[in-house]
Amino acid sequence: MEIYYVEDDRDIAEGVKTYLEVRDFQVTILESVFDAKQALMKRQPAMLIIDWNLPDESGDALCGWIRRRFGENLPVLFLTVKGETEDIVNGFQNGADDYVIKPFALEVLYSRILAILRRTGGAESKELYCDDIRLDKEKMAVYREDEEVALSQSEYQLLLYLMEHKGKTVTREKLLAEVWDTNGNYVNDNTLTVTVKRLREKLGNPACIRTVRSFGYRMEDTL
Repeated sequence: MEIYYVEDDRDIAEGVKTYLEVRDFQVTILESVFDAKQALMKRQPAMLIIDWNLPDESGDALCGWIRRRFGENLPVLFLTVKGETEDIVNGFQNGADDYVIKPFALEVLYSRILAILRRTGGAESKELYCDDIRLDKEKMAVYREDEEVALSQSEYQLLLYLMEHKGKTVTREKLLAEVWDTNGNYVNDNTLTVTVKRLREKLGNPACIRTVRSFGYRMEDTL
């Protein structure tokens, strides 16, 4: 499982990273709120660990942004020196799942992480986001600005594949193989062009679905 650790103290960050990676986590260190937002736009991890005092914005502000952007599906643990009651209360009010005060024992941090992942299922999010488009994998439903959009099976599968690979260019050949050929439906290249056109129209021609000329398509956040 991947964890994003938002921490500008490199020594602390590397210590946590080393400890957790021995225990089969993959830890990506991000040193600012800006870096964290950029990373989250591309891929969402199993959870985040956030320091409060960061060079550009507060970790508290980042936690609030995560809740507004991704809802309750992305666990957040604060790891910070700010241990006043008011700070802890504000952290939880802004959406934190847990709060650990520095200095801390790595064993305690590890146990808190496991507890969070047990509560949240430790699974990938059931919802995918790109700009104002939301895809609920459990319901197999797609929303734009919280209004449900009716899609055909091929349109849904195409959007799902692009959103699962957000930030990466997916070739036309790969989409034809993954969306149609895996179901035993062998179609020509024009089918993909028509399906993409209909999908865009139903979603209001969103800027986040990009055509990469001579290659394929890519979904990426623009807002």
